[in-house]
Amino acid sequence: MDDKHRQLDWMVAQAKAGRMTRREFVGRTTALGVSAGLASALFGKAARAEPKKGGILRAGMQGGESTNSLDPALAASEVPFAVNMTWGEMLVDVAPDGSIEHRIAEEISSNADATEWKFKIRQGVEFHDGKTVTAEDVVATLKRHTDEKSQSGALGIVQGIAEMKAEGDMVTLTLAAGNADLPYLMADYHLVIQPGGGFDNPAAGIGAGAYKVAVNEPGVRHVFERHANYWDAANGAHADQVEIIVINDNTARTAALQSGQIHMMNRVDPKIVELLKGAPGITIEHAPGRGHYVFIMHCDKPPFDNNDLRMALKLAINRKEQVEKILGGLGSVGNDFPINAAYPLFDDTIPQREYDAAAAAEYYRKSGHDGSPIILRTAPGAFPGAVDAANLFAASANAAGIPLQVKLEPDDGYWSNVWNVEPFCASYWGGRPVQDQMYSTAYLSTAEWNDTKFRNAKFDELLIAARAELDQDKRKALYSEMAHILRDEGGLILPMFNDWVEARRNEVAGWEPDPNGELMNGRALIKCWLA
Repeated sequence: MDDKHRQLDWMVAQAKAGRMTRREFVGRTTALGVSAGLASALFGKAARAEPKKGGILRAGMQGGESTNSLDPALAASEVPFAVNMTWGEMLVDVAPDGSIEHRIAEEISSNADATEWKFKIRQGVEFHDGKTVTAEDVVATLKRHTDEKSQSGALGIVQGIAEMKAEGDMVTLTLAAGNADLPYLMADYHLVIQPGGGFDNPAAGIGAGAYKVAVNEPGVRHVFERHANYWDAANGAHADQVEIIVINDNTARTAALQSGQIHMMNRVDPKIVELLKGAPGITIEHAPGRGHYVFIMHCDKPPFDNNDLRMALKLAINRKEQVEKILGGLGSVGNDFPINAAYPLFDDTIPQREYDAAAAAEYYRKSGHDGSPIILRTAPGAFPGAVDAANLFAASANAAGIPLQVKLEPDDGYWSNVWNVEPFCASYWGGRPVQDQMYSTAYLSTAEWNDTKFRNAKFDELLIAARAELDQDKRKALYSEMAHILRDEGGLILPMFNDWVEARRNEVAGWEPDPNGELMNGRALIKCWLA
């Protein structure tokens, strides 16, 4: 065997073990003279190597608090998101390529105007308590999330369902107005299907997912054991046990990965990406997507109920500086609406908002603000680099004569005591697969998670119209008009879209970058295995 074939065999072995990304594999093999098409095919064949069963797979995560709950409706930060994705299962999921992946629903169909949708429920799917998942469980789950008392983050996307019906293995949803994106809305991570809809005990942690909850210590750790009768065991639940360890401190989380205490981690600090790349036994995973780091103002509370003041603050942030210094270039500038080029029907002709100290000062003067300190609350766990980002924002605002001050809050309790409570704070959004879901979740007037308290009748009207519009050009125009309204009148300051930057040990196989969310959209512990 010549040296070329020896190197190729070695690279195939690395790909099989999950120790080489597709980009690395294709780059190295094409350097040996293999065509890009053949290299990609070889990688695909190698990456489909038989997963190994057994062992304990551990993730170290930022984004967990002592106040977290197993109620899927309340998940608001990264750890509860990953926890619920580990034990829960939805009707559908969104694949890394943006297509709908059938989960509890095995077939989906609609009428011509997208006002009636049918979901055929997969037979033989079992809850952790041994009961079989039924169409009635699905309808009950959706009904619970339509109740404002549930405080569900999915309230805005299920409110458009006028009627829900379960007949045999079929769920029929009739909408108040057509919505071509409804299957994507059903992939919302709050909509975990629960026995009886979760009415009796929404925080029981009983679902139909790959793992059962064994230990639940919010803010500390979450341990799961494989669900013996998991319906999709051929494609997941490879480890006997998985564990999420809450490590909010960046340095401690990185040290845990390097020492082998954990096998993967979320939210790698951009400042140490290059350093970690050189660490033995560690691979940096990187996926551009729809996530964004933001500062949010409540439009209904003074002084932020004054749009001139809101505009002053939007003009007083240096977006390019934020992307360069906070993200290390691993992201892109934002434009004060939550949509970027990763979304279908994105309008790239909307002018980019730039830092303009003079214009910011003029809007501040017009606002008539009394000159008292404007308090921006943040915490280290609000997003990676949130404290530094807030301080940079304060400096650029102060240079425009705006008295912005940063108040540091503790991580524990931030998502229950500060976010969606205080009128001005740092936050983040993971984004959603389609524009309707992002807008319905966070900007529809009646949405539970309308964290800027933005209420605009015209915006709501356009959102409803866009849902039912099947002509893509007309739909794009509606979304563009919505973006202009939100950008110019809303309480969102969106300086940057972040890439997902994570790290894993090389013994972790089966990793697939996913633009939909952190740690393979919360599925890394299910889909990966120890090689």
